[in-house]
Amino acid sequence: MSTTGKKHLITSALPYANGPLHIGHIAGAYLPADIYVRYLKLTGEDAVFICGSDEHGAAITMRALKEGTTPQEIVDKYHAQISKTFEEFGIDFDFYHRTSGEDHHKTAQEFFQVLNEKNTFEKREKEQFFDVAHQQFLADRYIKGTCPKCGHSEAYGDQCEKCGSSLNPSELIDPVSVLSGKTPELRKTTHWFLPMQKHEKWLRDWVKEGTLNGKTHHNPATWRNQVIGQCLSWIDGGLGPRAMTRDLNWGVPVPVKDAEGKVLYVWMDAPIGYISATKAWAQSGGKNYMDYWSGENAELTHFIAKDNIVFHCIIFPILLKEHGSFNLPVNVPANEFLNLEGDKISTSREWAVWLHEYLKDFPGKQDELRYVLTSISPESRDSEFTWKDYQARVNNELVAILGNFVNRALVLTHKYFEGKVPEPGKQEPIDLELQEEILRINQKPGKLILQHRYREALKEVMKIARAGNKYLADTEPWKVFKTNPERVKTLLNNAIQVAGQLSLLSEPFLPHTAKKLRAFLNLTGVNWDLTQNFELIVSGQPIEKPALLFEKITDEQVENQVKQLNAKKQQKQKEQEMKAMPDVNFEDFTKMDLRVVEIIDAEAVPKAKKLLKLTVDTGAEKRTVVSGIAKHYKPESVIGQKAVYLANLKPKSIFGIESHGMLLMAEGSEGELSFMSPEKPSVAAGDKIA
Repeated sequence: MSTTGKKHLITSALPYANGPLHIGHIAGAYLPADIYVRYLKLTGEDAVFICGSDEHGAAITMRALKEGTTPQEIVDKYHAQISKTFEEFGIDFDFYHRTSGEDHHKTAQEFFQVLNEKNTFEKREKEQFFDVAHQQFLADRYIKGTCPKCGHSEAYGDQCEKCGSSLNPSELIDPVSVLSGKTPELRKTTHWFLPMQKHEKWLRDWVKEGTLNGKTHHNPATWRNQVIGQCLSWIDGGLGPRAMTRDLNWGVPVPVKDAEGKVLYVWMDAPIGYISATKAWAQSGGKNYMDYWSGENAELTHFIAKDNIVFHCIIFPILLKEHGSFNLPVNVPANEFLNLEGDKISTSREWAVWLHEYLKDFPGKQDELRYVLTSISPESRDSEFTWKDYQARVNNELVAILGNFVNRALVLTHKYFEGKVPEPGKQEPIDLELQEEILRINQKPGKLILQHRYREALKEVMKIARAGNKYLADTEPWKVFKTNPERVKTLLNNAIQVAGQLSLLSEPFLPHTAKKLRAFLNLTGVNWDLTQNFELIVSGQPIEKPALLFEKITDEQVENQVKQLNAKKQQKQKEQEMKAMPDVNFEDFTKMDLRVVEIIDAEAVPKAKKLLKLTVDTGAEKRTVVSGIAKHYKPESVIGQKAVYLANLKPKSIFGIESHGMLLMAEGSEGELSFMSPEKPSVAAGDKIA
């Protein structure tokens, strides 16, 4: 039964079913939502956590094109992987849906029809890029070009993933089709547009003042500054019409006449997925889904990353208000971005820590990652994950503070009192101070969670473990037992009570650990409201023999992860370099005169740190070559070395030395250069490479 009478609907951004999850996704939209929902449920609130796979849009069809398969096969593959990964990690959705199902299609089409009948949309003819080679109109994601705002050369037609700017395809500089690689041409097509400019006034009041239809809707002071700032920047800059339909053969078909071959824009389709998922959840449990979507007692909260702010705070609210049957969100706690090892996470460059791989490499260590990601949560600014920091936080905080305290308290209870919680005696000032401190700290995590300040809330929980450690260090029960075993009963009873507090307060953040700790303590049926109750475990209750809650992360484990990360990035770079290289005709290749040469002399080039002046024997004559290998080889080490030589390269003056030809080298993964030497000793200088 809800303690406030509210019905809380919590959503996390639907992940695209075109690839696996990485830690940036988790830190941005899923872990904070999971913490929030777990807390609400612990306090007796009626909360429903909804999500699902976003299985439409150009990103899906592009992945299918890349892998030579169908969109349905792509979404089936990644929906299964994503939902399994969420479950294994411990993101506890009440319902995880998918948008390719018939029930979602029906809900999305009905939603569109309601708006269409209300004349929400404007049917317009527009010019859209068309790929002549493939004979199809191009969705935004099928167009790439240079971002007009930051200059990034790989911006998409709807968004620049480097600077985060939302774009229109016509804004791109030098646009090309991702299908053919050629410049597309503009042709006319018809679409249904949402005239967002008509909604600027009420949107500004709703975002800035928290008012809707002249009434207080939410408290804007609880919204994050970056959310309000980005929304107002969009509104103040002037909103324009945005097409709600696309020319695609994959998605929710537009359910009106004259719309053959058109589907709903994915950013209209996907948020409606929250509604269809709630419907499916309610039907499975015999409930009314509208109880969570409408009325004064229903509260909607969206958890997203900052690149989705415009869709959840401008476009979807317009659609919800126009429909008239659904509440607008009371909060959209969007996170900033999580970076990785000094660089932005990038799926295209394989610069990411994939969650399913983490779970495989670190079995049973879900809470360790939950702890670290919450500790560095990018709530108000971008933050960074590094494997060294991960190791430090696990070893120095979870192991040395939380794990150490719990282990000492339980081990000493088994050692001195046969594993039964001892009856406390007189409480000394130091005991009362501990109890007062714990009860004082207990009041803070919940309030901070409700304010979406998860980093601070977790710090407060850890303060309890720190206080418990300090208490044991100050009272030294292992020494006192020799002279006053009765006093130790009080000390260990207090320590066990602190462990009990931790087993509950850590639940939203470390659910696997909390469950394990409560099993050690044989603690069941206790509510979250601990502010007035220090003693949770009755005297005489047996406790189980403890196992370590956490284990240290080794240097070798961290080094392996960094090595794997760099190897994947380098492999991806090689793939991209190969794809970027233009094709050459065989005739062009035959113009290159490649021969074996032997280096017979070498010396450093004055004032040039990278260059060596080499004399090579071509078999016909001696030639001078200036080569940039000085950082990899000393002059004396290359004499006698055979190498591959481009003989007919036009001479060039380098640092005043005329260089004839070029040595060909192999570049390793760490940037090291190696000679490509012939295997057989019989190969002589001047021999031609065919």
